[in-house]
Amino acid sequence: MARQGNSRTGGRAQPLTYADAGVNFATHNRLVTEIFKRVRSTYSPRVMELEDGFGGLFSLDYDRGLFSRNYRHPVLVACTDGVGTKLKLAFALKRHDTVGIDCVAMSINDMLCLGAEPLFFLDYIATGKKDLKVLLPLVSGVVEGCKQSGCALLGGETAEMPGFYPPGEYDIAGFAVGVVEKGRVIKGEGIRPGDVILGLESSGLHSNGFSLVRKIVERAKLSLKKRIPELGKTLGEELLTPTRIYARAVAAALGAYKRKQVVQGIANITGGGIVENLPRVLPASCQAVVDTRSWTPPPIFGLLQRWGNVPTREMFHVFNMGIGMVIVASPYHIDALGDRIEAEGVRTRVIGQIVAGPRKVVLK
Repeated sequence: MARQGNSRTGGRAQPLTYADAGVNFATHNRLVTEIFKRVRSTYSPRVMELEDGFGGLFSLDYDRGLFSRNYRHPVLVACTDGVGTKLKLAFALKRHDTVGIDCVAMSINDMLCLGAEPLFFLDYIATGKKDLKVLLPLVSGVVEGCKQSGCALLGGETAEMPGFYPPGEYDIAGFAVGVVEKGRVIKGEGIRPGDVILGLESSGLHSNGFSLVRKIVERAKLSLKKRIPELGKTLGEELLTPTRIYARAVAAALGAYKRKQVVQGIANITGGGIVENLPRVLPASCQAVVDTRSWTPPPIFGLLQRWGNVPTREMFHVFNMGIGMVIVASPYHIDALGDRIEAEGVRTRVIGQIVAGPRKVVLK
């Protein structure tokens, strides 16, 4: 009697191909063609054409941009980050166009804290199976993030790894490179007591604290597709709001003072909130006093706090609470800086001041 499931023919195993293992070259080639159409829209004259090359070429010296050939000692700035567990919400809602923007924002906003001009970005996407309905919106989001940042999407990698990721899931990471004149690197060394803290509003949660957000949603048995009156949209739409990219706003603030260092410190308010991130730019002898009554956090923060019964102090340690970036400068310049930033569509508010004391943030 013949054995069940015998895959041998004439004593030899049937031939296997890469497609049998789950990797489809035809899908890959279509994906690359479609991605390249979108990627080219981020190119500036600094990008050097290199068809089918093994890397991307970018000309550092160019007569446009924030500093316009004024680099005497150019310093490259590199950042990398991902999107984190916010991706789980994208999977659940089958919406992938916003998290690509998040991926760009996480690196670019960090880079801006040093006063750098974003030059180019690369992404890495890994998935079990290449699905154009998932990956094209995802890359389109990365393209949009690069446009908002004023940088080129110089390249990337989309790895197909059958059996490694559940169907419909992926991970994405980004890598950004920028440049800053050595003498204009913003390190926070010039911050002094009496300086003022300017808060730049966030677009919402950005991309941090989503492990807690997901726990709250799960415990409260909330539907991501339910419309929340306080938000004017569904909960899922609110949670997938992309991270605000501050490149144009910061460029407007820095570009107005090409000879004088007016901005003394910039902090990207990511995981850890204001409490953990602002001290990263403070000198050892300076303390930041932040008046939490000086702004009203967007409704989503109050809803999450209520749904999860989260202590207020914990909220400020996990979330940005409506302030996505802070700038420290002297009170003499703060109004002009605020005006230039608001002209780029980002609302600002003075939220505190610097005093003498140990390096930390005091909330009041």
